[in-house]
Order: sequence, then C-alpha cells, then structure tokens
Amino acid sequence: MKLRFIIFVATLICIAIAFYGYRMIFGPNVSCPDTQDQIIHIPSDAQDIDIVIDTLSSRNLIRDKRSIRRVAQLMKYKKPKSGRYLVKDGWSNKQLISLLRSGRQSPLNLTFNNLRTINELVDYFAHTLELNKTDLSADISNFIATEEEYTQENIMSLFIPNTYQIYWTTSGEDLLKRFTKERRKFFNEERMQKLSVLGLTKSELYTLASIVQKETLVNDEKPRVAGVYLNRLRRGQLLQADPTVVFANGDFEIRRVLNKHLAIDSPYNTYKYSGLPPGPICMPDISSLDAVLNYEKHKYLYFCAKPDNSGRHAFARNLIEHNRNADNYRRFLNKSKIYR
Repeated sequence: MKLRFIIFVATLICIAIAFYGYRMIFGPNVSCPDTQDQIIHIPSDAQDIDIVIDTLSSRNLIRDKRSIRRVAQLMKYKKPKSGRYLVKDGWSNKQLISLLRSGRQSPLNLTFNNLRTINELVDYFAHTLELNKTDLSADISNFIATEEEYTQENIMSLFIPNTYQIYWTTSGEDLLKRFTKERRKFFNEERMQKLSVLGLTKSELYTLASIVQKETLVNDEKPRVAGVYLNRLRRGQLLQADPTVVFANGDFEIRRVLNKHLAIDSPYNTYKYSGLPPGPICMPDISSLDAVLNYEKHKYLYFCAKPDNSGRHAFARNLIEHNRNADNYRRFLNKSKIYR
C-alpha cells in the first residue's frame, strides 16, 4: 500500500513537471497590447540574450522572463541576430525564440520624396534604419569617388522616390547598391529612348525634373512647364527659374523672389548662370521625371503663377505677354500682403 502511494505521488510529480515543461515551451507567453502585433528591434551590438529579454520585458511583451530564458537555453539561443522582428500576440516561447534564432526579419516600407538635399536624405535613412549618419555620409562620399557619373551636387539623382521594402539592418554600402539597382530598373528601355532624344544625362533629367517639381504641384501642367525649360535650354536662354534662386539663398520660406534674392552669386542661380544648375534642388516625384521625358511640345518661353491661388500658371510665347501676366500676379501678391 505504501509503495503504491509513493508511485502515485511520483507519477503526479512527473505529470506536473511534464505539464510545466510543456506550458513553458508551448504555452502562450507573448502578450501584445490590444492583441496587436508588435515590432521589436535588436541592435547589431547586442551581445547576449539579456538585451533581448530586457527589450521584451520593458515593453511588457512577455509574461514570464524566467521561462523564456530557460527555453532559450534549451534551444541553444545564445548570440542574438540583429534585426527588426514582428512579434505576434499569444506566441509561445518556442515560437518567439525560433523566430529570433532564425534571423528572419520583417522588412520595413521605406518611403521618401520631395526632400531638398542629400543631408536631409541621410538624416531620414539614419532615423529609419540602423545606420550611423557619419558612417553613411562616408559611404556616400566613397561611392561618389568611385562612380564617375556622380558628384556631391548631383548624388541625389541616384535615389528614385518611391516605396521600397528594406531590412532595418541594411548597411550603407548595400543601401547604395540597392538604389543603383532601382535606378537602373527605373530607366527602362522606353525611358532611355526618350532620354536619348532629349540629349540629357540621367542626372540632368533629374535636375530639370526637380525644378519642374518646385514650379508646380499640378501634375497635368508639369509637361508644359518642362516644355518651357527645354525650349529655353535649346535657345541658350537663361532658365530664370525662381525655385533655383530660393535654393541658392537657402531660405525655403521665401514666397516672393525679390531683387535681393536674385543678386546672390551661386551656380544654382539660373538668373545669373546659363544651363542647368550643378544638381537637383529637391527630390522630384516620378510624375515630374516622366513629365520631362514626355514634355509638351509648344512655343511657350515664359510662365507665371495665376493670381487665383489655383496653383496653375499662365503661359506666354513672348516677353510682352509674360510681363502682362507677371504684373497681374504682382498685384495679387500685394493685395494678399505677400511681400517676401
């Protein structure tokens, strides 16, 4: 009788241990706020699983720290793999450790457009990805030094604005390789044929598109604006693009370009220097790039904003017509008390 009791108790203990072990490994231990999947980031300098567990615990994503540590030991998860991981509510320790051990990251959607300078773009990448701003700037400088097509002024033309899936841990070098590939993909056979007819390089197209971008936000007007600038380029006339003057002055709050702004001595001042500026004045949308490639053929040489806040422009073939349009717009600005 005593032996039976001992066997019974031992059996209960084994069952309890087995149940606890099963629960520890396969039972739910991940608890996401409002049952919404969560993203966690494990940095490249993470040396042991304590950092991972502390990250999960600090965000209240796990119920039991000891159990996940034990399962990590059982599954031989010692050295974390850096990355951006999607964690699901209700996961077991086994499911969570399996993901982290595999290094199977969840890519993020990288979206950028209409930035003005390469420094702004570097700031964006450094803020969004696990990249050091100084290191990325150095990678870009090295890239420029090895690629004849690019300069410090036109390097923005490497980046075609869109939404891209990128891993959080992507290095600066790999990022540049990715966008070199994306740029090559963008300039397909059809676009390259149109570019050849224009007689522009890819970087020059990007620069002209950036001016078009800043001149009008009305997409159906962009090909006509592009046509004006192409007409002026072919005639050897100064582009006289106000957005380039704003860029040259570095004051992006300017709403009315004045003589003092036009006086600045800068290669970006297209009132002083002929041809295109040395690089883009912003990151143009794809619509602006395609607007230049598919520019409207016409005889317009001038355009001026319409005095109605529509964002549209009045186009002119000669200076007499243009001056009339410009006078109307100046009166509108004065009436609206826009003096700078």
